[in-house]
Amino acid sequence: MDIRTLHYFLTVAREENITRAAEQLHMTQPPLSRALKDLEEEIGKPLLIRSGRRIELTQAGMLLRKRAEEILDLVEKTQEELTGTDDRISGDVRLGCGETDAMSYLAYIAGIIRETHPLVRFRLYSGDAERVLERLDRGLIDFGLLIGEVDTAKYEYIRMPMFDTWGVLMRADAPLASKPFVTPEDLVDQPLILSHQVDRNSEVAGWFAQQPENEQIVAMYDLVFNASLFVRQGLGYAITLDKLINTSGESELCFRPLNPPLRAQLRLVWKKYQIFSPAARLFLDVLKEELSKLINWRP
Repeated sequence: MDIRTLHYFLTVAREENITRAAEQLHMTQPPLSRALKDLEEEIGKPLLIRSGRRIELTQAGMLLRKRAEEILDLVEKTQEELTGTDDRISGDVRLGCGETDAMSYLAYIAGIIRETHPLVRFRLYSGDAERVLERLDRGLIDFGLLIGEVDTAKYEYIRMPMFDTWGVLMRADAPLASKPFVTPEDLVDQPLILSHQVDRNSEVAGWFAQQPENEQIVAMYDLVFNASLFVRQGLGYAITLDKLINTSGESELCFRPLNPPLRAQLRLVWKKYQIFSPAARLFLDVLKEELSKLINWRP
């Protein structure tokens, strides 16, 4: 199994058609079909289901597609690390993050870098802490922006100078919208929309006076935008972070902070002993320099 064959396989998986894939690869169909057949024989399982002109993936094919994407991404990242130079830095900085307003500060850092190094690009990968750390452990991203504590045996980190505030997203005409904040008692027996992050976050789970009953939980979400659509329909109260959904002006929605207050500490994390590409090293150096200008910041 070589890199070129994996590239062929991913192209076919994306195009769902041998002829179109061959055109994209600038080759004829017979050698492409032969390469795919050899790949299936090497693995010992069928990867493709040929149904007329359309190609579908088997279960093994779907697994290989995921792994092949990771492998090729890692190959590209390694090439950038080996070929970059200090005088003309180029390549990608790969950032994994959940939904947080702190990304606006990293966007500010990216803007500074792009002014002097226009060949540096940024790849953003979204997901909860578990998915971000998985990509970090596999070497598929350079940094992860995470909420909460960090395993210092495995990772280095910078404590970011901003916090996210936990609260409740609700309709502006909801009964709790008249309150300046929301207490655990306010949410007893109320329909809730929880993020998977809340489900695994002991601080947030511990904030509740009593753990929500299963019948209270209307939905679980990864992206707060999707949760906001449920809130807009009046299906429940969403526990989320502030500043992720626009609640200003004539919005149908509003946000109320939790009381007792609950804030989320943010950290930029990377693997210990990681060898950075020139672009990733530049990003970290510029971030540290800008943070050092802030009053009361500590690493």
